Amino acid sequence: QVQLQESGPGLVKPSQTLSLACTVSGGSITTNSYYWNWIRQPPGKGLEWIGVIDYSGSTYSSPSLKNRASISRDTSKNQFTLQLNSVTPEDTAVYYCAGAFKGWDLYVYWGQGTQVTVSS
Repeated sequence: QVQLQESGPGLVKPSQTLSLACTVSGGSITTNSYYWNWIRQPPGKGLEWIGVIDYSGSTYSSPSLKNRASISRDTSKNQFTLQLNSVTPEDTAVYYCAGAFKGWDLYVYWGQGTQVTVSS
């Protein structure tokens, strides 16, 4: 059973960098055909896709974030990470990590989500 767990600070100051990690258990992030995503849900809004890193380490981020998002991985920890630079209060959201199979948006696994608030 694959499980995902987000971790990181719940409060970030404006203009700083938001850093989150997603630890995957029960399976390897390098397994062929798996895609590891970051998704967020601002208060009162729908889900917003942030970006993805695939099993080979290739990454892609949403153009709407204007190059502020960076996704990487640590295979020794079976973990992938999100860094979001120059945050503003509009980046306040519940952040989820999600695993997809045979398609970057064919989600099969979800973390429980972690609340991140951007405030001074």
